[in-house]
Amino acid sequence: MSDLFRLTIEEARAALARREVSSAELTRAILARVEATEPALRSFITISAEQALEQARAADERLARGETSALCGIPIAIKDVIVTRDIRTTAASKILGNFVPAFDATVTQRLREAGAVFVGKANCDEFAMGSSTENSAFAITRNPWDCSRVPGGSSGGSAAAVAAGQCFAALGTDTGGSIRQPAACCGVAGIKPTYGRVSRYGVIAYASSLDQVGPLGKTVADCAHLLGAIAGHDPRDSTSVPRPVPDFRAALRDDLEGLRIALPREYFVEGMQPEVEQAVRAATQAMRQLGAEVEEVSLPHTEYAIPAYYLVATAEASSNLSRYDGIRYGLRGAGAGLRDVYESTRALGFGAEVKRRIMLGTYALSKGYYDAYYLKAQKVRTLIRNDFAKVFERCHVVVTPTAPTTAFGIGEKTSDPLQMYLADIFTVSVNLAGLPGLSLPCGFDRRGLPIGLQIVGRPFDEEAVLRAGHAYERATDWHRRVPPL
Repeated sequence: MSDLFRLTIEEARAALARREVSSAELTRAILARVEATEPALRSFITISAEQALEQARAADERLARGETSALCGIPIAIKDVIVTRDIRTTAASKILGNFVPAFDATVTQRLREAGAVFVGKANCDEFAMGSSTENSAFAITRNPWDCSRVPGGSSGGSAAAVAAGQCFAALGTDTGGSIRQPAACCGVAGIKPTYGRVSRYGVIAYASSLDQVGPLGKTVADCAHLLGAIAGHDPRDSTSVPRPVPDFRAALRDDLEGLRIALPREYFVEGMQPEVEQAVRAATQAMRQLGAEVEEVSLPHTEYAIPAYYLVATAEASSNLSRYDGIRYGLRGAGAGLRDVYESTRALGFGAEVKRRIMLGTYALSKGYYDAYYLKAQKVRTLIRNDFAKVFERCHVVVTPTAPTTAFGIGEKTSDPLQMYLADIFTVSVNLAGLPGLSLPCGFDRRGLPIGLQIVGRPFDEEAVLRAGHAYERATDWHRRVPPL
C-alpha cells in the first residue's frame, strides 16, 4: 500500500485487521513522512522515533494474539503540555526545556494501554497560551495549507501534524479554543469534551477551571475513537466526573432527523471574513437537507466572553505558574538569595506572552481589584452558561463559525495582543460554560485556506455533537482535501 500516511484511523485499523499492513510499517511510513515534511512545518518539539518503533512492535504482537482495540498500533502525536513517561515534556517553554517525566498523564496512560504508538510531542504555544503557535520557545509551526500562515493555537502542532499526515490523530488541550481554532485553520476535525469528561491529571496546567484534553483527527469518526479511549472518571483528578463513557462511535449516523439546531445571531458579527459566514450558512442549509430543524436564537452575553475569559484564565495562570521557581525542577537562574533565584529563573524561563498573562492575572487577583475584576468575570461566566442552558431547553446543538477568519499570516498579529485574543471570539464561551464543542471543515476561502464549522452541545452530550458533525461530513467532501505539501 502506498501513501499509508493518508489513511484515517478507521482505514488503518481495517488494514491492520486484514493483515495487509503491520503497525511497524505504519509507524515507519509516518516517521518517513515526518522526516520529509518537518523541516517546513516544525510540528514537533520532540520526535520519539525509537520509542514509537518499540511500541509498534509490541502492538503487532498484541494484534497477532487476536487482541482488538480501536487504537492498537495507530501512530498518534501528543501535545507537549501532556506528560509522557520517559519522553521530554516542555510545555514549549525554556523553563521546562529538559524535563523528562517519570510518569504518564492519565490520557497517555490510557493510550498506552490501548496499544497506541507515540510519534512525538507536538509543538504548541508556551504553556498553551496563544492562538497561533508563534509563542513556542522552540519554533514557529507553519500551516500545511500555506507555510506563510499560522496553524492556529495553542494546539497548532497537533493540528498541523494531523493535516500533513505526520500522524493519524493527535491529542490537544483546549482552554479557550485551543483544539477547535487550530482544527479550523488546518482543515481537520477536533473536539473539546465537556469539562470533567477527560482527566486533567498529568496535564501541565494553564487555567484549571477551563483546561480540557481532546482529540484531533482527519474525520469526526477518528475523533470519536480517540475520545472513547481517553474519557472516563479518574480519582486522581478532583474535577473528573464519575459518569459512564458512551460508545461515541456507535452514536454516529448519516442523517439528522429529529435534531434541532440553534444558530445564534451574535456569532455573525461585523468584520468577520465574508467567506466564513457564507460557508457556515451553507453548512446549516446542508444540515437542514439532512433532516435537521434550524432556528435563529440569541446568546446575549456573548460580547462579554473575551474580557471574562482573559480575567479568569490569567488569574488561574498566575496561580498555576507560581510553581516554576527554579527550586524543585526545571530551569534554575542564578542569584545570591532566594528572591534573586525566583526572579532570574522566571525572567529567563518564561516568554513574553506568558509574562503578560501572569501580570494580568496577578493584577486581577490583587487586593482592591479582586471584586472588580475576577469576581465580576465569574458572574459574567454564569450569565454565559445560563444563555446556553436556555437555548438547550429547545435545541440539541448550537452551530457557529469556529473562527472569524481563516488562518492569518505569521507575524501579522504578534504586535497586537488584543487582535490575537479576538481570534478566539467564537470559542471561549464554550469553555466558560464547560460545554462540548467540535470543529470540522465546511469550506475553503479564495486563497485555498480551510474554514471551520463549530458545533456545541449540551453538557456531556458529545454524542449529539459528534452525530451532527459526522452526518454533515459524510454529505460533503471538505475533509477529503489534503494540503499541497
